[in-house]
Amino acid sequence: MKWMPWREWFEGKVWRDDAGASLLEFAISASVLLSMIMGIMLISLAIYTHHELAEVARDATRYASVHGNTCSVSGSSCTATATQVQNYAKSLEYPGIDGSKLTVTATYSSYPSGSSCTPNTNCENPGDLVTVTVTFPYSLGLPFVSSRVLSMTSTSAMVISN
Repeated sequence: MKWMPWREWFEGKVWRDDAGASLLEFAISASVLLSMIMGIMLISLAIYTHHELAEVARDATRYASVHGNTCSVSGSSCTATATQVQNYAKSLEYPGIDGSKLTVTATYSSYPSGSSCTPNTNCENPGDLVTVTVTFPYSLGLPFVSSRVLSMTSTSAMVISN
């Protein structure tokens, strides 16, 4: 048999060296680690968006609370209907929340009994309760997982002040 130095090097060095295994282990570990970091960042962004949605609900409830049926500024009425509360909430600009995708529901009830109002009954008086519910479709796309739409909801209630 003929002496072949490349064959000794190939059989001894390449087949017994662990450099390739280390590279493969690093690639697998790095992809798992980066996926976890990306997932944590996206979940944190979803939590932040829910917090901002709660702010929208609070602001819209505050708007409805200070614009009861006895509200007047310089002799003119400044009362707010449920539609005006919806438009106000959709006009708010918070990061990560598209106002056109918001679903806003404003309901009035007599306070403290909590009974809902009939269409002929006026429950926008000072001392009555206004409740605003805001819903937002949040698109959550995690690495290696199919994208999902989460329906985030926040509710806020206040007593009408004027």
